[in-house]
Amino acid sequence: MKLIGLAIHAFIIWLVCGLTIALGRGILDLETALWVHAAVAPTVAALVSLFYFRRSPATTPFRAAVFFLLFVVILDAALVAPVFERSYAMFSSFLGTWLPFASIFLATYITGTSASGRRRRANGRPPAALRNRI
Repeated sequence: MKLIGLAIHAFIIWLVCGLTIALGRGILDLETALWVHAAVAPTVAALVSLFYFRRSPATTPFRAAVFFLLFVVILDAALVAPVFERSYAMFSSFLGTWLPFASIFLATYITGTSASGRRRRANGRPPAALRNRI
């Protein structure tokens, strides 16, 4: 069940990013669509992560960030590049691929760390760094 929850959240990130590119290319030039995608990716990852960590965190922020990143990379490599793009050229674009990948990981990790810290403080438990000193 933990894995299904993570996968659903990761799928939402991947879907919104894909729709951003697909719709963006239809109404904007490619470079502008890629810049919009680069901004949307961490924003969506942060929002989805915040929802995940506030509702049902089944893993650590680091593991969630790795899972979300790998989920997106695998779907891009197994579905987007060969089926929709008919080329793996997208992986040569820093702006179109690598920057969004990195920002999804960082946004998930930072949001998860922040949300987890707030939840511990709200439950009356000190953050781990302070707990080790007590």
